[in-house]
Amino acid sequence: MRRMSQEPGNRRRVERRVSSRIQREVMQIIFDRKLLPGAPLPTESELMEDLGVSRNSVREALKTLQALDIVDVRHGYGTYVGQASLTPFVDGLTFRALTRPDDTMDALNEILQVREVLEEGLIRRVAMTLSQPELDGLDVVVARMEAAGSDGRSFPEIDREFHELLYASLGNALVPQLLGAFWMVFRRVTRARDWTDGTPPELTARRHRDIVTALRARDVEGAERAMAVHFRGIEARAARELGETLDL
Repeated sequence: MRRMSQEPGNRRRVERRVSSRIQREVMQIIFDRKLLPGAPLPTESELMEDLGVSRNSVREALKTLQALDIVDVRHGYGTYVGQASLTPFVDGLTFRALTRPDDTMDALNEILQVREVLEEGLIRRVAMTLSQPELDGLDVVVARMEAAGSDGRSFPEIDREFHELLYASLGNALVPQLLGAFWMVFRRVTRARDWTDGTPPELTARRHRDIVTALRARDVEGAERAMAVHFRGIEARAARELGETLDL
C-alpha cells in the first residue's frame, strides 16, 4: 500500500525532471542555432525525434517556456522564439507583493528601494552626458506634467515617460524594460490595495522640475538629491495610504 501511495508522487517528480531537461535542450537549440525572436523552432515531431521524448512531454515543456515568454506557441502555425520580455518577472513580483497581506508595505518598499538604487546610480551616469536636445526633451515632458498639475490631474503615464526618457541616452535596452517592470508592479499593487495618490500633482511636477534643473546645471549630487526626494515622497505616501487601508 505504501509503495502504491508513493507512485503518483514519484511519477510527478520524474515528469518534472523530464520537462526541465526538455526546456533546457530547447533553449540550447535556440542558442546553438542563434535564433532570434520570431524565428521558427523545430516542430513537435522533430523535437520528439531529436530529444527522444513523447509528444506530451514536449508540449508540457513548451507550455512552461511559453509562460516565460521564451517561446511563442501559435496554434495551427507552429512554435517560434519568444520575445523573452519581463512579463513573467512583473507577474511574479506582483504575486509576491499581493500574497503578503500583512506585509504589503514591506513588499512595496522593497520594490521602491530597488528602483531607487537603480535610478540614483543611473542618474549619476547620465548627469554629465545628457545633450541639450535631450535636456530640452525632458523639459517638454515636465511642462506637460505642470500643465496637468495646474488642472489638478494626475499623470502616471507622463511620469513613466520622464523616467524612461531620462536614461534613453545610455543606449541600454534593458534599462527602460526594468524601469517599466518596477513601475507596472507598483501600479498593480497600489491599485489592488485601493491606494490613491494624495500628493498634489503640482508638487510631483515640481520634484521632476528640480531633477531637470540640477541636470541642466551639471550638478550630479543635486540631481541625486532631487531624485531621492522624489522617491522619499512616494514611499511616504504609500506608507500613509496603505497604513490607513490595512489598519497598520
